[in-house]
Amino acid sequence: MSNTGPARPPIAIDGPAVSGKSSVGRSLASHIGYRFLDTGLMYRAATWNAIKNDVDVNDLVAVAQAAERMDFAVSNGETGGNLIVVNGEDVTKHLHAPAVDDSVSSVASVGRVREIMVAEQRKLASGGAIVMVGRDIGTVVIPEAPLKIYLTATVQTRANRRHRDFIAEGTEIEFEDVIRSMAQRDLIDSSRENSPLRPADDARIVDTDDLTFDEVVNHLVELAKDVL
Repeated sequence: MSNTGPARPPIAIDGPAVSGKSSVGRSLASHIGYRFLDTGLMYRAATWNAIKNDVDVNDLVAVAQAAERMDFAVSNGETGGNLIVVNGEDVTKHLHAPAVDDSVSSVASVGRVREIMVAEQRKLASGGAIVMVGRDIGTVVIPEAPLKIYLTATVQTRANRRHRDFIAEGTEIEFEDVIRSMAQRDLIDSSRENSPLRPADDARIVDTDDLTFDEVVNHLVELAKDVL
């Protein structure tokens, strides 16, 4: 495969909520010596910022204005994950709170919010050697990436994973509430007008339902060898 882009091209990973994109993408990046970016955290930061400033997340104009005023930066943490700083405050630990979970799809569907985030994501991808995960990486952000992966799993499997995460963090929440929130997010993400969630036409589909974490990572490492 000829490649006129960076010598070490970016890799795109997309998929629905809690399909394993972030943990798998971070591990893949570590295995192949790439940087890592979880773009979902950028939309979560915009959501957290809106909630903190008492912005109605269903008010598209207000959400867009809040995102335009938000000063944010993305950096790499010691464990290979991302740290998100908003208006000078490290907000990373707040970004998976239930309130953010419930509203992030609404905020991410706002066209102006996506414009701001996609511009920053493309800038970060331009240097190559990055594994970028999200909802529209292969379809919108870096459609030229020679390797596009779409991770998926059933809503039941993904809700079980997220519920276990909440319990491990000490957050008491009913499983039914988790699966309801996830099903709603899937609906919004896949039906929104701006950059709906879908596999790129040339994406490699990887169903993680019956695979262990290590099996998924090993499979992706093998796929990556074809473009490195």
